[in-house]
Amino acid sequence: MFPRIREITDAFGGKLRVSVEEHPSGALVVLERPDMSDRPRILLDGYGTDVLAGYIMSARLAVPHGLPEEHVDGTFGTRFELGLEPRAALELSQEGEARLEIPAPFWDRLYAELCLVGAHARELARRAEARVH
Repeated sequence: MFPRIREITDAFGGKLRVSVEEHPSGALVVLERPDMSDRPRILLDGYGTDVLAGYIMSARLAVPHGLPEEHVDGTFGTRFELGLEPRAALELSQEGEARLEIPAPFWDRLYAELCLVGAHARELARRAEARVH
């Protein structure tokens, strides 16, 4: 079943790839923009995935107004920001990596995917924990 890969395409041909990969801690959610030349990539653990899902909903409710940024720390520390100009987009960045921009047309489908991949990631983490004990 893993890796699990889904691609979301917007009306203008933009692509966002969402995948779940096994990891010693259980699983990672990987976000990529294969349609961009620098192919930015963000790795999220379960904590980061949950915060991103909540941040998407907060951004939907906030636009056209701003939203404070959020940070998650740890091995996959990530900063989440809402950009409003030139269009509403989530901006995700990790130390030393390219910034991943997720325009508003992706948000609803990404939120749904995060609900699904979050469940898969939690199950993989549970299985990894069971193997350790």
